[in-house]
Amino acid sequence: MIKPLQSRPVGRSHNTGRPSCGSGLPAAMPRSGDLRKGRFSEAGRAYHITAVTNERQPLFADLLTGRTVVRTLMYLDKQGHTNTWAFVVMPDHLHWLFSLNDCATLAKVMHAAKGYSGLSVNKLLGRTGAVWQGGYHDHAVRGEEDLLELARYVVANPVRAGLVARLADYSLWDASWL
Repeated sequence: MIKPLQSRPVGRSHNTGRPSCGSGLPAAMPRSGDLRKGRFSEAGRAYHITAVTNERQPLFADLLTGRTVVRTLMYLDKQGHTNTWAFVVMPDHLHWLFSLNDCATLAKVMHAAKGYSGLSVNKLLGRTGAVWQGGYHDHAVRGEEDLLELARYVVANPVRAGLVARLADYSLWDASWL
């Protein structure tokens, strides 16, 4: 299991129970099957995913809609499906570095994250329709990769994109080490 020393995932306590296999996560969407060909989910493995809003709409430029996505990530942690190491919610996409727990698969976690946050964002904005593009980009973190460096890369996105001069000036990010 990939876990850095003396750190813990964002938004989790050490005493959080884990659900039994098959509880709480919906089945993956059947039409996205081609995107999952060759994907393998491994409990304990860290993943860096990027998910993009539908038509690159800047739905998360508003703090409240961005916080809706953050609450979804923390909910998945609390339910024991993921351990979040770092994330940043950009105006039109999400970067999320996390480890899978127990019986959760990457496809089911992403379906839940995009589904729950999409419904919440639509309700908040009083709209209907797709919030997220279908699919997502994922990178399984190899054992030799440094999670701390990857977390720094993830959370530095607002600075690299020119949204803020300093990371401290951006609200929609967190990392267990920083």
